[in-house]
This record gives sequence, structure tokens and C-alpha cells, in this order.
Amino acid sequence: MKWITRERPKIDRIACPWLIRKFVDLESEFIYVPFDDVITKAKELEAIPFDIPNVEFTHYNEESTFDYIVKKYEIKDPAIKIIAGIVRGADTDRHQISKESAGLWAISSGLAYNIKDDYELLEQGMILYDALYSWATHLYQQNHLQNSPFEKLLHEVYNKFIKDKKTSGKTPSWVKDLKNIIQDQIDTQFTFDLKKISNELNLNPSYLSREFSKHFEDLNFGEYVRKLRIEKAIILIENSSHTLTEIAYMTGFSDQSHFTRIFKLYTGKNPSSYRKKTKK
Repeated sequence: MKWITRERPKIDRIACPWLIRKFVDLESEFIYVPFDDVITKAKELEAIPFDIPNVEFTHYNEESTFDYIVKKYEIKDPAIKIIAGIVRGADTDRHQISKESAGLWAISSGLAYNIKDDYELLEQGMILYDALYSWATHLYQQNHLQNSPFEKLLHEVYNKFIKDKKTSGKTPSWVKDLKNIIQDQIDTQFTFDLKKISNELNLNPSYLSREFSKHFEDLNFGEYVRKLRIEKAIILIENSSHTLTEIAYMTGFSDQSHFTRIFKLYTGKNPSSYRKKTKK
């Protein structure tokens, strides 16, 4: 299969070729041309255009071309689901989607700055995504400080100092307003639109992004919302007869597998085991 897109790739136009070669067609060929030539060259070379407007393989709503390929070819690998969120956040400048998105953007843009040949950039980018896939497959839950007790101790002391410092000042009024906004929508498929919420609170988006964790238990927005959802799920498991699928839906998770993964991450048990333990 031949694939063609616009020149000077950074995120999606490197991530998609890696995904295609790994899960769709090992021998696929990728061609980079000026934006205005993509459609003409696609017909001439019988190549599939991607990551440009008005073609099949492109962005849909808030999702990236990478997301579309995952759905199109029904790629079920859990690591790819993790990477898809990182790519989506990096490619659309919504770094709150995944804490790794900003890092992927920084590395990808730096790589593109250093390497001017698109095909050399593609091959170097393949190595980057191989590494990201290994991390998502084997090391997703592991922290850097896990294997370094001394650094971990210093980190804990520093965090305590920062936390004490944060709690010594007056809490801004916007914190209460934002908590109310989150609480009002905690049962829905809530998407954090930084610009929209910043406008609603009359705050600068950069300020809100920077200050959020200081007033919300040292968590970023996604982590804080997931924590609230799991806390509500625990109450429902302990005090209702709803099925786990119903509870997943009622607490705003897109599907039960996502709910199970996040629940286990926070509690150490999957929801069914937790329910059995509670009944006992």
C-alpha cells in the first residue's frame, strides 16, 4: 500500500505511518509532498491520502487521524489506546488529555527542527514510537522514582514542602466555581475544554492550567475527575444494586473496560472483586 500526505511531518504524519506499518501493512510506503500536490499525486501514484482535509483518513471532530486508523482497522491493543490519547493531545495542542502529550510534542518538534529530510525524519520517528509503544505496553504504571529510594525520599519531602506552602495562602474564588462546574458534569462524558472553562471563569487559560493542581490535591484535571468518578462508583457499588455496566455509564466512563482499568488503578481491585468483598 502507498500512502501520501503533506511534507514536514511532526505528530500525526509520523505516528500514523508507524501505526500502519506495525498493525496494517508491514511493507507500506509513505510519500511526502507539498500540501497543494497531495490529491494530484495520490491519483497519479495510486496512493492513499491521509491527514489532510476532505479525505477518508483525517481528523473527525476532536479526534486525530491516528484515532481514525485505530477504529478503521479495529486495533484493540491496550497500549495503542494509551498512545492514541497522547498523540491526540500532542497533535491538537490539548495537552491536558494526557500528561505525556506535551513531551511528545516537544520531542517531535525538536526532531523535525534538527532533521530537514522528511524520509530520514520518518525513520527516526519510527524509533521514537517503538519506544513509546514499549513504555505503554510494559512500563505505563511504573514511575521513575520507584527504583531510587533516595530520590523518592527527596521527592516526598519536596512535595510536602510545596503542599504546606500551597495551603498557607487564601484559596482563590475561582476554585470553588470550578469545583461546582466539575461536580455538575461529573456524571457525563465530560471533556475539559480549557479555553471554554477559562472564559467561563474569566481566567487566562495558561494560568488555569498552571494553577489547577495547586488547589485540587496535586492532581491534573483528568486525574481529579477520574478520582471523583471512582469515589462515586465506590458509593454505588456499596449502596446500590446497579450492574457494573450501569455504574460505569452512570459515572461517565465511555465503556466498562475503561472503567475497570481506572477503578483497579485507584483501588487495587477490579469492580467485581470489590463488590464481592463489600457483600462479605
